[in-house]
Amino acid sequence: MVKLNNIYTRTGDSGTTGLVDGSRVAKSDSRMAAIGDVDEANSAIGIALLHVQDDGLKAMLARIQNELFDLGADLATPGDDFAPTEMTLRIVPGQIDRLEREIDAMNEALSPLRSFILPGGGAGSAHLHLARAVARRAERTAVAAAASVSLNPLALTYLNRLSDHLFVAARYAARAEGDILWKPGATR
Repeated sequence: MVKLNNIYTRTGDSGTTGLVDGSRVAKSDSRMAAIGDVDEANSAIGIALLHVQDDGLKAMLARIQNELFDLGADLATPGDDFAPTEMTLRIVPGQIDRLEREIDAMNEALSPLRSFILPGGGAGSAHLHLARAVARRAERTAVAAAASVSLNPLALTYLNRLSDHLFVAARYAARAEGDILWKPGATR
């Protein structure tokens, strides 16, 4: 259980922040950039939730928001041992499998794609498209961080699958309005 009595600690005033093991890194560190982008993706999902009407989709997104905190903890845990423990949060295969099952279930209710999709299709869908774009950035940032620090490979897989999930969720949320299709060269 997390207990926060004081929001400001002053420990970061010098431009560093603490990792799970107590070590400190620069706030500009590539690991911290990835954690920040995951946090931003979580916030974008929170905004999307304000506009999503489907209760099943809301439940999926609420689970994802919680998992993104787990993912942030995973990314903030240095080391090469990616096995979860009672004290160490790590993304596990079951979380990725669930995302895939949810993607498949939502896809069954959708018509096949005929073109690329333009972000939109209602407020919920548009916000989910934005969350997808932020999740893609979080994945790119995490991949870049993994080039210099050891990160859980399943965390990277989770981010990749998450952006797929959010894309399908955006289409699913817009199914009443329909997809807004890209028309190549339409404005020439």
